[in-house]
Parts: sequence; structure tokens; C-alpha cells
Amino acid sequence: MIVTDNRGEPTASANLPFDAPITDPRVRAYIPTLDQQNPPVVEPGIGTVHFGDSQLITSLRFIPAILASLLVLVGAAGAYVLRTQSRVDRERVWAGMARESAHQLATPLSSLSGWLELLRDHCADEVTRSAVSHMGADLERLERVSHRFERIGRPPRRDKLDLGELVVRVGSYFQARVPTLAHAVTIVASRGTEPVVIEGDEVLLEWALEVLVKNGLDALAGRGGRMYLTTKRLDPDRVRVRVADDGPGVPRELRTRIFEPGFSTKQSGWGIGLSLAKRIIEENHGGRLVLVPTEKGATFDVILQG
Repeated sequence: MIVTDNRGEPTASANLPFDAPITDPRVRAYIPTLDQQNPPVVEPGIGTVHFGDSQLITSLRFIPAILASLLVLVGAAGAYVLRTQSRVDRERVWAGMARESAHQLATPLSSLSGWLELLRDHCADEVTRSAVSHMGADLERLERVSHRFERIGRPPRRDKLDLGELVVRVGSYFQARVPTLAHAVTIVASRGTEPVVIEGDEVLLEWALEVLVKNGLDALAGRGGRMYLTTKRLDPDRVRVRVADDGPGVPRELRTRIFEPGFSTKQSGWGIGLSLAKRIIEENHGGRLVLVPTEKGATFDVILQG
């Protein structure tokens, strides 16, 4: 507030945003600011009173906007918490169902193992022995698959494993089951010149590699071709597993979407394979799964710490 006389000279002031005597030029310069807020009032015997809102009242104007912003933030945080909790509950249910499925598979797998041993003891010709051998490999694979379901929802293990042995085992398993006559597919799995040993969950990493191999086999279906599985140490702290094929490759416009859950280029595909492999490698092992740009075919690199 500023009081002026008939000549417009300040005679008193109070609650100004600055400390200054009434003779200070800033007091006179502040009068138009007060008049913009409220019309001056003429009081006989006192003078003209120029007044406006105090700093406290001016600050209170922002309170509604601040409260509204806080309400929006609280609402957004509540919605995020509810959505996260719902997702956690769904993942917990799926993890429980997966472990229960693994438990239910244990009984028929044990029974099949017993029947297989009976066949192995009574097979006489070479063809039967070969069939029993392949059946044993399939049974072993089913047991490993059931162990995978048991791992869902549990912390990944950190065991020492040789990636070269893992690559050769995965390649050998699929090579025995791919076409060899019409549209033949050849899988070349090599372990490199030196052992590549890391700490990781062998069951989950095998699962991820099988996803990549199956993805390549789907690309080679009906045309044949070659697939390469190799390991290499990039530096003292990083190793690489490469899965490459000479198929049609991934269209450029789809390369950024192939790891999205639910996205698939196949009519009967569920779109969870590559996203699952990416999650195993990146979230459970702190590595990276990348699609390497190539002129022909598709090349996936698994970069792991080791």
C-alpha cells in the first residue's frame, strides 16, 4: 500500500515487495502496478490510497494449480501401482501353473523312461536300436523342458557352463530331426578353438538358443539351407554366441518389432519365442540379444558376460 498527497507524492507506504523509504524512486514507480490491481481510493484528509494484493495472497493463487497437479500425480501413481500389482499377480499365477505342469509331467516321464529301458533290453535289430536311441534323446529333452517350467518365477542359477558344449548339444539335437532329403537343412555347430566358460543358468540359456534355432528352421522350411551356431570370446569380459542362417532374412520394416511380445510373422505363431529368449538373456543374465544387419539370411548375436 502507498498513500500519496494531492501532488501525487508518496507520504506513506507499507507491505511493499522491497524495503525502501518513501522518497525512494522505486516507491513512485510501483504506484502504477498497484493501480493495475485495484483502483485507487481517495480518502479526505489522508490522500489517495494505492493498494494491491500482498505477496502472500499472490502466492496463494498458485495453490489450486499445485493441488490439482498433486492430485493428478497421485492418481497416476495409484493407477501405475494397480496395473503393476495386476501384472505381478498374473505372472505369479502363470508361474504357479508352469511349476504345477512340470510336477504333473514327472509321473508320465518316469513311466516312459521305464518302458524305454524295457525296449532297449529287447531290441535285436539295428533299426530298432537307432529308434530307441532317438526316443531316449527325446525323452531326455522332455525332462529338460519340464525342468524349464520349474525355473519360471525363480531366481536364475549361476553355474559354470561351457557355451561350446551347449551349442554343440543343441545343434546335434536339431540336426537329427531336420529334413535331409527334399529341402535338406544342415546345421553346423562349432565350439571354437578355446573353451568359452561363463556363469549362468544352463537350462534357461539352452531354452533361448533353441528358440533362435527354431526361428531359423522356420525360415528355412520349404527351401532348405544351412544354419551356423558358433561361440567366440570377444574380450576378457564378454562372449558371443551367434546363430545365423542363409534363409530369406527379416524384412527391414519388421526388424524393430520381432522382439515384441505377441508379434509374429507366422499365421499360427504366438509371438512369444523371441521375446522369451530376449528376456532370458537380458533380464536373467544381464546380456544382450541383437539382430545383426546382414545382406542375406538372419543373424542373431547373444552377448553375455564372461
